[in-house]
Amino acid sequence: MVAETRLHPADLILPAFVREGVGEPVPIAAMPGVVQHTRDSLKKAALDAVEAGISGIMLFGVPEESKKDALGTAGTDPDGILQVALRDVRAEVGDELLVMSDLCLDEFTDHGHCGVLDAEGRVDNDATLERYAEMAQVQADAGAHVVGPSGMMDGQIGVIRDALDQIGREDVAILAYTAKYASSFYGPFREAVGSSLQGDRKTYQQDGANIRESMRELALDLAEGADMVMVKPAGPYLDILARVSDAVDVPVAAYQISGEYSMIEAAAEKGWIDRDGAILESLLGIKRAGARNILTYWATEVAQKLR
Repeated sequence: MVAETRLHPADLILPAFVREGVGEPVPIAAMPGVVQHTRDSLKKAALDAVEAGISGIMLFGVPEESKKDALGTAGTDPDGILQVALRDVRAEVGDELLVMSDLCLDEFTDHGHCGVLDAEGRVDNDATLERYAEMAQVQADAGAHVVGPSGMMDGQIGVIRDALDQIGREDVAILAYTAKYASSFYGPFREAVGSSLQGDRKTYQQDGANIRESMRELALDLAEGADMVMVKPAGPYLDILARVSDAVDVPVAAYQISGEYSMIEAAAEKGWIDRDGAILESLLGIKRAGARNILTYWATEVAQKLR
């Protein structure tokens, strides 16, 4: 009766991986219970998400290794795995579930970075923006309701909004990865997307010690046309999430990332914590800190229990 914060199935968004060229789902060793989907199993996961009442599904494409290159061209190929998966899921669920797409090059580049590299191996911000504009248009054409630019390039939101508007897709929303930190908790995700990362992403993701930097990024994203904003990771950055939530009048999302998921699963497997209780407590903390929506690999499971 007196609870100030409640979780609802519609608060949750399911991140899902779809892998090219596999005949059955591939378990992700570092994320027990999560798989790289086939096209068919992804459609089933989308239907389960609809039935559970969650609000959206965020798709990540995992191309065949031979299709990765320096420019991540598989990410803008209309027949690339992510675009094919977007069409599959839209055909399966229509508008009953918000179909979201990760807008980034890291899954598709042979070097694993989120952008195009220059001659010295540094990420070229402006060259990357040209690729993002093309990605946005291709993903919109494939059926994405929402695009999620996660590469943390300067000016990415404005470029993507303009690219979408140029093709008459003002209806496609942008979920901006506004405060995305260079975190140690991404480790299991690298396996999930088959990352080829060389080095780290500290030159374009944010410093975990900084708050004002995140608030500057927030102001820029809103000025450039972001419809929603996100904090990632969620659990280690609840103070940032609370600051962002207090500062804006647009929906705020948080991504409970792979490392957060895997720590709870691993501790529960050893019998050290109550799995179900820890999952709900972690999500409640994210919601209490100000997240309107939470991307979590437990989305469908938790929603089924909440209904």
